Parts: sequence; C-alpha cells; structure tokens
Amino acid sequence: MNGTMDYFYAPPERIDGRYVVIEGDELSHLAHVMRKKAGDRIMVVDGTGCAYDVVLETVTKRSARGIVRESYRRYHEPEPNVTLAVGILKNPSKFDFLVEKATEIGVIGIIPMRTERTIPSHAKTDRWQKLALSAMKQCGRSSLPKVGELTSLEEVLRTGGSYRRTFVAHVDADHPAFGDKPILAGADSTLILVGPEGGFSEDEISRCAAAGFEPLSLGERRLRTETAAIALTILECRR
Repeated sequence: MNGTMDYFYAPPERIDGRYVVIEGDELSHLAHVMRKKAGDRIMVVDGTGCAYDVVLETVTKRSARGIVRESYRRYHEPEPNVTLAVGILKNPSKFDFLVEKATEIGVIGIIPMRTERTIPSHAKTDRWQKLALSAMKQCGRSSLPKVGELTSLEEVLRTGGSYRRTFVAHVDADHPAFGDKPILAGADSTLILVGPEGGFSEDEISRCAAAGFEPLSLGERRLRTETAAIALTILECRR
C-alpha cells in the first residue's frame, strides 16, 4: 500500500462495503484544499478501526463518492486499548497539544478530569474532539479517540472496574512505569490517570489506591502534566 496517500474521514453509515460517500467539512477539505478529483486514490478511515483504499468516482459540490478497492480492520492501531484521564490544564494550548499527541500515539479515549488542583472549570470538548479527528487522519490511524466531557476524579475512579489494568501517575511511587509488568492475554484495556499542574493531592492518591489503581513513577524528576501523559501513553501503547 502507498503510505503517501492522503487520509479522509467518513462515518460508518456513509460506507456500505462497496462505496464511500464523503460530505460536509471533509468534502471541502478533499475538493478545495487537497484538490482531489475523479480517478484519484485516497485512504478513508471510519473512526471505528476500519480503513479503506478508495478510488474516487465522482466529486461534486454536495458529495464525493469512491469505490472501495480494499478494506482493513484495526488499521495502524496498537494492540492495547489505552484510555487517558488527565487533569485539565491552566494553559488550553497545552491540553490541545496533549490531545493531538496522545491520539497520534494510539489512545482510544481521553477524559478531561477535574481534581482538587485543577484551575479551569470548563472543558473545550468539541474543540478537542476536532483536534483528535485531525490527528487521527494525519498519522494514519483508523480509530477516532473519544474525548469525554469534564469528569470528576471520583466519577473516573468508579469506572475503574471496567478496565483490566488501572494506574495513577505519582512522582513518589515506588514502581517504575511498566518496567517488568507482563502483558495480559487478549485485548488489553488500560486506564491511566495523570494529575494537573501540582499533581494529585495525597488524599486523592489514597483514594486512587483504595479504588485499585496502582501508582507508577516516571523517575525522580517532576514532569509537566503533558509530558507525563505522553510518556506513559508511549510506554503502554508500544507494549
């Protein structure tokens, strides 16, 4: 497969196995920005793990239709299913950066989190979801990470039982991050918690431990939230 092909998004309901229909903002990007035309070959991803090698049949003002040459499952997706819950940051551009990079690395979900030390009271969920979509296409993934609504730490802890592995980043933890932990058989699911500027409070760390979250450290240096989140995501998604 030609790794230099351009990527576009179409939701599953616009793909029937033989044809792909591209509309809306994606059509504008395809026709006016990338200047694609009938006969051009592109890759289309549906955000649920499927990718399609497509030859454009028609490009009009309302839609573009392409013929599916070949389809792929879990295209460019890592084996572990990693969800990242992160305390939202005072500087919005840093959380933008985190969403983009975590998407490129391979997370399947990002939960903006409210903790004792978070300062912002609002999450830009719609903006972050659009950034995730753009990053998914840019890096050639086929699964679109879901960016959740702003969620309290307590609510996140209550979801821990739905994951096979749960971790909380903590600078004073005794265990190095994923140093010698075995990979569980089957489709692994992992939830990683990372605090905001200033980290989690000791009370929050205690509550995480009580909920079964294992504390992990990335070393003696105190890392910025976005650095810790990206480093932990790389370690887990590359297992």
